[in-house]
Amino acid sequence: MIPIANPILGDEEIEEVVKVLKSGFIAQGPKVAEFERMFADYVGTKHAVATSNGTTALHIALLAAGIGPGDEVITTPFSFIATANSILYVGAKPIFADIDPKTYNIDPQEIQESVTHRTKTIIPVHLYGQPACMDAISEIARDHDLKVIEDAAQAHGALYKNKKVGSFGDMACFSFYPTKNITTGEGGIITTDNDEMAQIARTLRAHGEKERYEHVVLGYNFRMTDIAASIGIIQLKKLEEFNRKRIENAEYLTEHIGDIDGIEPPFVQENVKHVFHQYTIRVGDDKRVKYIKFLNNEGIGTGIHYPKPIYKQKLYEDLGYRAFCPETEKAAAEVLSIPVHPALRVEDLKEIVQTLEDASGTII
Repeated sequence: MIPIANPILGDEEIEEVVKVLKSGFIAQGPKVAEFERMFADYVGTKHAVATSNGTTALHIALLAAGIGPGDEVITTPFSFIATANSILYVGAKPIFADIDPKTYNIDPQEIQESVTHRTKTIIPVHLYGQPACMDAISEIARDHDLKVIEDAAQAHGALYKNKKVGSFGDMACFSFYPTKNITTGEGGIITTDNDEMAQIARTLRAHGEKERYEHVVLGYNFRMTDIAASIGIIQLKKLEEFNRKRIENAEYLTEHIGDIDGIEPPFVQENVKHVFHQYTIRVGDDKRVKYIKFLNNEGIGTGIHYPKPIYKQKLYEDLGYRAFCPETEKAAAEVLSIPVHPALRVEDLKEIVQTLEDASGTII
């Protein structure tokens, strides 16, 4: 089986974990601080605040931005549910704006049309590793005095006009889940240039503790461990090579499947570095199940990211959501992710292409 994702962890990561275990300092400590410094330097921000996962990073970022009950936060319905759920966690209301059908990212025009007097924040998602249109989003935010929190969970190292994602908004949140471009097992991080927001985030992640056993606000246990950070330090050193390989694999796939009937390869906009967390094609909604079955039977892993708009999840329907975003619904019915991860060999890529050709010939 050629899996849809394949975390690459080597001897270096194992050795660093062993060192931490032997040190006796395995909770949040010096390795977390080192990883934070490295990640802030990599992204190009003053601060990085490590957390237990990407969802807790979003949760804390919203609280640090002062978002709470009665506020509205505009985001995409075409993402993993954590993006919207983090808004619910702080008592605010997610407002869903439709996507650009080419990039699958939130459409700035749809954001503009969704702004009300209750809107306080925009959360764009750099979906699949392709940056959202940050110039237009930043302009809307300035015009309406809104905060911007980038959801960069899938976009480590991606560039928008030669500037790394994670450095555009008031804050940005990354995930280090095993399928991401780099991993710490579980983990997340917030990047920001705002001193106050960084300090609030650090306080909130550790039970509201400003000094040892001095708790000034209601906080959480959202800390990263030194075990996770030790993995992240090594992974971050490998990120550029991992991304280079992902991009190389994506270019090969696009070159060789672009002319296959019934398959639309991903679109890459100008002035960005797309880091291909996922390589997502479009197939007809009436044919996707057949493609999945054919590919899986031939040993090719697949994924659907994502099969249902967030507002159609039972949780949101029960909350009274009755949104309709036509481009999101069309994408949800047609997208199909195939392997693009750095562990793929040339033989794997050739097999994927040949299997898609065979599938198309059988299905179309």
